[in-house]
Amino acid sequence: MIRIVSVLIAATISVAAQGTSTSTASPSSSPSITADQLARLERAENRLKDWPNLARYRDANVKLAPPAKGENRVVFMGDSITDGWKLAEYFPGKPYVNRGISGQTTPQMLIRFRPDVIALEPKVVVILAGTNDLSGNTGPTTVESIEDNLRTMAELAMLHGIRVVFASVLPISDYNKNAQGEPIIRSTGRPPDKILAINQWMKKYAEDNKQVYLDYFSSLADDKGFLKEDLARDGLHPNAKGYEIMKPLADQAVNEALKRKSKK
Repeated sequence: MIRIVSVLIAATISVAAQGTSTSTASPSSSPSITADQLARLERAENRLKDWPNLARYRDANVKLAPPAKGENRVVFMGDSITDGWKLAEYFPGKPYVNRGISGQTTPQMLIRFRPDVIALEPKVVVILAGTNDLSGNTGPTTVESIEDNLRTMAELAMLHGIRVVFASVLPISDYNKNAQGEPIIRSTGRPPDKILAINQWMKKYAEDNKQVYLDYFSSLADDKGFLKEDLARDGLHPNAKGYEIMKPLADQAVNEALKRKSKK
């Protein structure tokens, strides 16, 4: 199926390109595709070729030396909220490795969990995931499916002696506006009740398995359960002020995890 879709996309790009080249010659020719549409088609083809984006960190993983003796390496696995967090600036001198990829969902992270986490031999993995599943980035899903993927990542980590920190899904809000001054509505695609359900499940799983639950949600949410307006730029991604609040919470959770006995 992927090969068929890939061929169709390639054919569309080819036809579109021909249309672009002939549109200036004849006003009656087929409508040309815009540069933005062409770029989207190319991104779609690239995603089909490497759906979990294993290539993103392949070279970086090869170049990363094994942990030094006594090094408490921590891998942050996640989506854009992790990807956009400049760990070296917020945690200077700490062996924190960023393996976030913007837009990713838990099934994609699960596929790359071995090369991007296990192979790096960390003492701890901080998993922040689920919000893009709710919005359907890789298709419709259920809360139960998200929990299954999170559970499997945790089981893989513990099997290899890696302590797990389950970071809560961050709250969202409908407060922020786009460049045109229109409100950005997040609550439709990411229902707050489902966010709460996933977080409650993670907290219980961590307690039952002697792992750590990292509660970002409580510190970032207002009395309505929405992401505080001054902590976000788009109702989803934290701004610098938001990351400053998350920083000590992450540090505390990692330190707590390091005190726990490895399952291995």
